[in-house]
This record gives sequence, structure tokens and C-alpha cells, in this order.
Amino acid sequence: MGRRIIARRRGKGSIFTATKRAKVDTKYLPLNEEENNYKIGEVTQLLDDRGKNVVIAEIDFDGVKEYLPAAEGLYVGQKIKQGQNADLEIGNILPLAKIPEGCPIFNIEATPNDGGKFARSSGSYGLIMSKDENFAYVKLPSGKQHTLDLRCRATIGCASCGSRIEKPFVKAGKKYHAIKSKGGKRYPIVRGVAMNPVSHPHGGSQHHVGRSKSVSRNAPPGAKVGAIASRRTGRKKR
Repeated sequence: MGRRIIARRRGKGSIFTATKRAKVDTKYLPLNEEENNYKIGEVTQLLDDRGKNVVIAEIDFDGVKEYLPAAEGLYVGQKIKQGQNADLEIGNILPLAKIPEGCPIFNIEATPNDGGKFARSSGSYGLIMSKDENFAYVKLPSGKQHTLDLRCRATIGCASCGSRIEKPFVKAGKKYHAIKSKGGKRYPIVRGVAMNPVSHPHGGSQHHVGRSKSVSRNAPPGAKVGAIASRRTGRKKR
């Protein structure tokens, strides 16, 4: 009997999990009534955190340290202002109600005081398209427009390390370790038709499938490969 194929070994829950060795938890801290209007802090250091593709800024707000994704151009010693009365400057944190339309923002909260959910990866940012009395309509990096509460906070600017993907990996080993640190992603990916029959349902027989690639939605992990629950197969007729 052959060994378990990759798809079966991953299974429903997946053995490939996100790293648990992150240094800090990056999110906005809840504000009290006084801080909600205005508070000021200072960037004390910039950190490189495993499992994150953006630089992390350590901000000291009167002895309380807050770790957030750094804005492009942020530097150690910079003053960071947070609250409704904060200035509209790179790195400052304001509620969506106080940010004008067309302004680039990142680390956007999905609900008030959730700490930040959207546009947190390197080089990403969203745009406020329009606002009404209760909601702001934000265009996310994916291109999707999302309706958010005006009390949700966001950071002015775009996330740092925007040019990260421009540097080539050069070696397969560097790619392997980079993907492994993120967790959850498949790497390396080998074509099923390039494998032996024992390793994959598509394997063997001169490197062609030799059977329908369509498979049931309810198939077990070992067989759930190829076109899953496809509506149609074959070439389209012109």
C-alpha cells in the first residue's frame, strides 16, 4: 500500500497551520472617553516580526505600548496622534468620520474597536469612496467596496514594505522558508499528472489524466483533487 497523498495528509483541518512564534499582537487598543478625542504617542522602535510581511511600529502612548503595522515613511521618534481631533498626517489614526474622501488608509477596523482587520499586508491601502450620515463606503485592496461604521478607526497612508515583492527569491530554499513562516499555504506545488499513480489520482500513464478531472463536492480528502464539483467539463463549442 502506498503512502498517503498530500491532499489526504492535509485533510479537512490541514496540518499546515499559521506560525505561533509571532513576537507581538498588532491591533488598536480600546480607547476611553478622553482618549477617543485625542492622544499622542511616539514611535520608539520598528520591529521585524516573523509571519508578518510588514514592518511593525512600537508606539508609546504615555507608558502604554501599542504595536501596529507601520505606515510607509514612518521613522523612530515620530509623533503619532490618535483620536477624533488628530491631524490628517501619515501614520496618524482617526475614525472614518474624520477622514476625507479619497484619502488612502490601511489597518481598517471592520467594527468599532475590533483592532483592525482590512488592508494590513505590505503596500496595501484602501480608499474612502463616499460617506453618508451613518456609514463610510471604502474600496478595499481587492477592489471590493465595503460599508463600514463611521466610528471604525484607520491609519492614514499605506502599509510599509510595498516593494517587497519586487525582490526575486533566486533560490528555492528561500522561497520554501518564506512560505513556511506564513503557514497554511501549499508549497512546493507539484502537478498531479507529473506524479506516480501511487501518489496522486492524476498520476501515471504518460502524464495525462486519463479520467475525468471532475470530482464530487463530498469526496474524501484522498480523492478530492482536480475540478471540484465542476458545472461542466471539456472544451467549449464555438
